[in-house]
Amino acid sequence: ESQSLDKVTLISGQNLLTGTVLGKITASGKYTLHNNAAADGSEVAAAILYDDTDATSGDKPCVIVSRLAEVADAKLIFKSGISAPNRAAAITALATNHITART
Repeated sequence: ESQSLDKVTLISGQNLLTGTVLGKITASGKYTLHNNAAADGSEVAAAILYDDTDATSGDKPCVIVSRLAEVADAKLIFKSGISAPNRAAAITALATNHITART
């Protein structure tokens, strides 16, 4: 197992692709699409989805890049419509977990 990866739960109601930036819901400890406008913990970018995961019909186990990694900035997937400043803030938040986005 890689020191950069963790097995976690993706919360139901979403079908996400590899490279999606995730936030961690404080109350449940489950992960969801990062949303800077949220107030449940997922407003802080915490990890990156490692594999496509379809949790449309229920919570699904998934693998995330949670620390100590370099990723391609251009391959990161953010919530649709995220502003440039909020995207930059998410990249900074990932860096606190030692996830570096390279151009």
